Amino acid sequence: MTDQPLAPLDYANRTGRRPGAGVRVLRAVVPGVRAVQAQADPHAAAWHDHNRRALSAPGRRWVVLGDSMSQAVGASSWDAGWVDQLAAWLAAAGHPLVVVNLSATGARTADVVDQQLPVLEALPPATGTSEPDLVTVLVGSNDLFAGGAARRRLPDDYARLVARLPRSAVVATLPQPRTAARRANAHVEAAASTGDLELLDMRSEGPTSWRGRLAADWFHPNDAGYTEIARAFQPHVLRVLGRVSPGP
Repeated sequence: MTDQPLAPLDYANRTGRRPGAGVRVLRAVVPGVRAVQAQADPHAAAWHDHNRRALSAPGRRWVVLGDSMSQAVGASSWDAGWVDQLAAWLAAAGHPLVVVNLSATGARTADVVDQQLPVLEALPPATGTSEPDLVTVLVGSNDLFAGGAARRRLPDDYARLVARLPRSAVVATLPQPRTAARRANAHVEAAASTGDLELLDMRSEGPTSWRGRLAADWFHPNDAGYTEIARAFQPHVLRVLGRVSPGP
């Protein structure tokens, strides 16, 4: 990681960190894990190219922060995940958005704070509109999966995340029944209670079952699973988009 934030056009949708030991072992012995993990670099490259084009496109902007779930890893293609599905629904409902996806496979909460948020903050103003950017966040599963220090730091990293996010960012809670997840969620809940953030509670609004909705690695969603995530985000995103924009 450099001391200075990367320029938006230089950001490559990668954390710069190797997959953890557990993922490397599973990738070596489980074909489904290997096949899904093989999507990571092509999807990152596709989103990087997409972002370069999107930065010059006019219109209200949607900036996506997060991990492989927002990279569409596990889907049939890089543009078949929840982000593109929701973008299509929003456009059909009269809310076309220019998507800039800063997510990265393997990202932990600290990566969103230390790598993705600086890129967001360095983005040039959107062209052709005075509307504020929509920002969404879906992250934290990798912190829990990594265990150890990463899991212990998760609540504090979530506190840093919440403090840095722009007002009205849509943030998904962690549905996992772990102490670290509950403590992390508490920071989102506190910010939502004061109107600073829009909370999507994945514990009650996320998929009730993943049966038939998982990719070959049994961890990432497939296209149907991503549809359920898009459905969970939709009402919260529409609520934020419907709010009156701040004046000049």
